[in-house]
This record gives sequence, structure tokens and C-alpha cells, in this order.
Amino acid sequence: MCGRYSLFADTDELAAAFDVRVPERFEPRYNAAPGQDLPVIRSDGDDELSYANWGLVPSWADDPAEANKPINARSETVREKPTFRAAFESQSVGDGGDDEATVGRCLVPADGFYEWVETGGGKQPYRVTMQDDRPFAMAGLFAVWEGVERQPGLDAFAGGSAEPETKRHVSFTVLTTEPNELVADLHHRMAVLLAPDEYETWLHGDAEDAEALLDPYPADGMRTYPVSTAVNDPSNDGPMVVEPADGKG
Repeated sequence: MCGRYSLFADTDELAAAFDVRVPERFEPRYNAAPGQDLPVIRSDGDDELSYANWGLVPSWADDPAEANKPINARSETVREKPTFRAAFESQSVGDGGDDEATVGRCLVPADGFYEWVETGGGKQPYRVTMQDDRPFAMAGLFAVWEGVERQPGLDAFAGGSAEPETKRHVSFTVLTTEPNELVADLHHRMAVLLAPDEYETWLHGDAEDAEALLDPYPADGMRTYPVSTAVNDPSNDGPMVVEPADGKG
């Protein structure tokens, strides 16, 4: 699975790597975690980074607070599961308004992700990156939920005295696949990583062409190294979590 990653490349590097505008709100993330608002590049807005919450809430869910919010989707079954199928097929559900899609594919920019290995003394975290540390994209799906969130204890909105407030929730999930030879030593799954020449197909290609991209990224273009257990705590979101635990980067 992919449950934690980093993205701390500078804005010029990000803009060049993905050919997008980077918003002013962008901040380096060394320990991105589920439940956080993080940068994505959506199929309906692929000229800029936008933000979505990590943990997919389907557009048809009754209430985001009660939704399951999966952070990963298995590539082998993504076209079968109701939670993911429409987004993968890029079939809009409902009316997003102003040409906004309610579901679709997205790129999830990163420059590393973390996996944990069981040892005799506990779990050792490892960071996985490209050999040259360049930013890359993980294959993702997004959904836009819009509606009235339920408020426990406020029956019928206090007897009709209060106007219901419409909420909008944009979320995403990361696709996973079988690991390559490098990641297999760390975990039995890995995120689907896309090569730059695959970005356009993932965002705008048909489902069959997109499905063909769901294979393990070649191991010879990647590296891994142990990092401090400080990464275990999502509140630790600084350069110290990407430093090699053995002193070798």
C-alpha cells in the first residue's frame, strides 16, 4: 500500500516536471499523510496543481463524515469496485457545474514514499525515491462530493430554524499494484508510478489505455534507504524525516 509520501521539490522544479501552475499555497511536505489536503493534477484541470483530501469520498456518498475514505485502490479491481469504477472510466456522476467533473483520474505528485519493514526491534521505515530524486507522479482517482453534511443531534436542522449549509469535499486515492524487485523487499504492494510520457494517457486516455499503465515501475530507476522512525508520527513534517538513518543517502 501507499500510506505516506513526500513532496518537497521547489516550485520551479514542480512546474517544469508537470507543466503546471503551482499555487501560492503550496508548501513542502516531507510526511504527507491520509486525511490531509494535498496537491493533485486533475483530468479536468491539468494545467495547475489543485488540492484534494487523501481518502476518497465517492460523489454519491450520503455524508463524507460517514464514508469509508480508502487511501488506496487496487489496480487489479479498480474497474469493478463501485467506489472507483466511475472515476477510472472517467464517467462524470452528477452535475459538477462550470465544466467541473465530479469524478476522474488525477496525478498525485511526489518525490518519495515510505514503507515499513518488520524487524526484531520493531518496524523500520524506508524511503523510496527515483535514482535522481526527481519528482514523479503516482496514479490517482479523484471525486467531488457536494451536499449537506449531517449534523448529529440537530434533527431537521433544529426544527427548520437553521438553513442547511452546503459543503464541498474534493478527495483522492492512490492506485497500487504488485511491487517491483526493489519494493518487494519492503512491502507486497506499491503505488502505481507513471513515467512522464504516460501522464497524458492517464489523464485523458480511454479506460483500456489507462489500464495498460497499471504495472510496476522499473526497479532500476529507483532507490531506497532507511529513515528515522520520526516519520511514524505525521506531525513530524520536516527535513529530518527524509534524512538517512544510516548516514547514507
